Amino acid sequence: MSIYDYTVKARKGQTLDMAELKGKVLLIVNTATGCGFTPQYEGLEKLYEKYHDQGLEILDFPCNQFGHQAPGDEGTTCKKPGDIKWNFTKFLVDRDGNVVKRFPPTSDPKDFDADVAALI
Repeated sequence: MSIYDYTVKARKGQTLDMAELKGKVLLIVNTATGCGFTPQYEGLEKLYEKYHDQGLEILDFPCNQFGHQAPGDEGTTCKKPGDIKWNFTKFLVDRDGNVVKRFPPTSDPKDFDADVAALI
């Protein structure tokens, strides 16, 4: 199976067929609004603004499973920093749907700008 074989739950009960993103560079991020890594949102937004017109899409998967740090989100979640290594983990996916890199929660988006640029 590839990433394009999945359908994911989107906001407001809608679904997203991942096949619709074929040909895009994807950055998939597990987030929680009450998590200590939320300052990274600013860096993610900068990456999006810089590369979106060239084919980058950032998929934010909020998670409220641990510590209820994403109230109102029904997706997957993070604990407090240091509890688990899933908080703000980022996966970079090439235009063919292959995961090419995994960035740990502590990786600031500016630190992997070059990795994104290489796929654009």
